Amino acid sequence: MNSTTEHPILIGCSGWSYPDWVGPFYPPGLHQGDFLEHYADHFPVVEVDSTFYRPPTRQMVRSWRDRTPEGFLFALKVPRVITHDKQLKGCQEEVDGFLTSIEPLGKKLGCALLQLGYFNRSAFGTLEEFLDVLDAFLGRWPTGRVPLAVEVRNPRWVGPELASVLTGHGASLTLTEQSWMPSPREVAEQIDPITGPFSFVRLLGDRQGIERITTTWDRIVVDRSRELAETAEVLRSLASRVPVFVFANNHYAGYSPETARVLRGLLGIADPTPPDRPKRTLFD
Repeated sequence: MNSTTEHPILIGCSGWSYPDWVGPFYPPGLHQGDFLEHYADHFPVVEVDSTFYRPPTRQMVRSWRDRTPEGFLFALKVPRVITHDKQLKGCQEEVDGFLTSIEPLGKKLGCALLQLGYFNRSAFGTLEEFLDVLDAFLGRWPTGRVPLAVEVRNPRWVGPELASVLTGHGASLTLTEQSWMPSPREVAEQIDPITGPFSFVRLLGDRQGIERITTTWDRIVVDRSRELAETAEVLRSLASRVPVFVFANNHYAGYSPETARVLRGLLGIADPTPPDRPKRTLFD
């Protein structure tokens, strides 16, 4: 926890299953089955991307729960069949299935992330049409049981109308550092960015731009120091009011564990001290 803020700022990465991290983050020879345990020794929270592509099995979720320490938290992406294929309409069966699948996490379920697409006019002709659908969807989502962060990817839709709908349902607006979206600072200058019981921030960067430089995620290749310093100030402001989740993506600067480490330093958050524990290697 940052001693200069009232609420915790929990900084993590977007996933942990990256073979490119072996060497710079995971010890050479570490068994892949121990990646999550090692990750959880160094971060208090993780964003799970795999649930976007398919709901997890309850057995998998129990494994995540049992392999991480008390107090560790997961943020799980809502499956794309809900967000992209059905576009929040006629998807209650899929929502119920997802919520059932993640129940075994128990107290380690931090929140779910509703990552929406860049909907064009063939999906929603107007912002009002989209907000009507979102309002109905959120009315059925059990935010008291599964807190929800909502990310829209149309920059024109991030405004007071969206914030009003989210606030009405206790859903949290997701702030992103992404190439075509307004920055967290820009959003905070236009509207109150806090619409729910926590704040959710994603450091996403420019996927296409960075993949022209590298597709190996083991080192920083883009200098984001200016943006990180700017966002750190926003995070301090947010944390004066609510807890804050922050997730760094490899596509932000090239190597998300280092992005997270630099951000911790900017915020005065001490690096965690990992416990001593035996690790399996590939040869065990």
